[in-house]
Amino acid sequence: MNNLRLLGMLLCAASASCGAVTHAQTVVTLEEIFQSAEKGSNQLRSMISAQKETEKDIAVAKSALLPDINAGLTLSFIGDGFTTKRNYTDYQVAKIPHLGTGLNINVNQPVYTGGALKNAIEMAEMKSTASRFATDLSRMNIRFELTGYYLEIYKCHNLQRVVESNIEAAERMLRDMQARYKQGTVLNNDITRYELLLSNLRLQKTKLENTRLILNNNLVTLASLPENTIVEPDTTILQHALPLNGESWWKSEAIIHSPTLKLSLQGIEMCKKAEQIVKSERLPKVGLQAGWTMDGPILVEVPPINRNLSYWWIGVGVDYNISSLYKSNKSLAKAHAAITHAVDEYDVAKEGIEMGIRADYIKYLEAYEELKTQEKSVELANKNYKTTSTRYSADMALITDMLDAANSRLDAEQQLVNARINILYYYYKLLFTSGKI
Repeated sequence: MNNLRLLGMLLCAASASCGAVTHAQTVVTLEEIFQSAEKGSNQLRSMISAQKETEKDIAVAKSALLPDINAGLTLSFIGDGFTTKRNYTDYQVAKIPHLGTGLNINVNQPVYTGGALKNAIEMAEMKSTASRFATDLSRMNIRFELTGYYLEIYKCHNLQRVVESNIEAAERMLRDMQARYKQGTVLNNDITRYELLLSNLRLQKTKLENTRLILNNNLVTLASLPENTIVEPDTTILQHALPLNGESWWKSEAIIHSPTLKLSLQGIEMCKKAEQIVKSERLPKVGLQAGWTMDGPILVEVPPINRNLSYWWIGVGVDYNISSLYKSNKSLAKAHAAITHAVDEYDVAKEGIEMGIRADYIKYLEAYEELKTQEKSVELANKNYKTTSTRYSADMALITDMLDAANSRLDAEQQLVNARINILYYYYKLLFTSGKI
């Protein structure tokens, strides 16, 4: 996807010797991060292996179309028999050959099963397709999570720059105040209050650095990147114009691409196929049958004949389960209820996605408006800071005015960073909700 190329400056690091770590910079796109996650993610690997298992189930189901061939060999010891009159008198021993052998081969080729075998194969294929959609859904969730980590790192990067810029300005102002203090034009309390501001700014910088380390670790772990990889955001990312397609376009794309909806639709088809399998139980099963048998000795003659008797046969077998006429009614009712439930589940999923797209689209447009507002706020905050700083230098403003101006500028610049990231976030949220990420 070309839009995914909008994100993508990463620095991969390599460990060095003697306990020190050096980092060799290399550019990695977000798509390459996705590929790395797909190869190394335990969650995805489990889903992919499950998908391959369902593909094997198709071959298992198709094997039922092949003929069943059974062969049997028996060896037995046959004891002597005896004969009596009908009133059980006149007992006489009947000698019988003691070695008994049997060899038989039976073949049964299904010809007509009422659609049971065909539906079983199609059900296996549907399950395999559903497993693929489930894998796509898992892949999409991981990609969006990776994108979220990346954008948060980008936000921290920009906020660090804002805080560092304010620290430099505060240090310059503090040096100026210390010089004026020596001249007796500034109170020591003013310096103390500004030092407190500087201390808070440095604490913010430390917190941002720690947050960024945590996010970096999460991204590296989830994407299965080298352990010492340091993620650096692409600072030109916001210079690219993002598309402004309408809400209806996003909804139509979701109908086509959303793995959630595909999975729900597949569930409906599987329920319908299950109903057909139940119906097939009411139909007869027809198969071609053939067999060959050789047994010895021949015991039906008196005295027994110590020879093997062999014969073969071929014919058509018909099997019909009469009890299915009254037993399958409840199964059919259950299958029909399952179809209704699956349709309702699809409607719920579709409604949820449409609501999500509407909310994300509104927030996406709102983020653009917020950006314009925050850009104007930063402009005004900078102008106010410069004016207040000039007035303070001329002893026309209080230290509280100076602190308010500095805090207002810091807050405006931070809000501007958030507004820029929100545009990217809601754009990728739209991609995620519509199944296009």
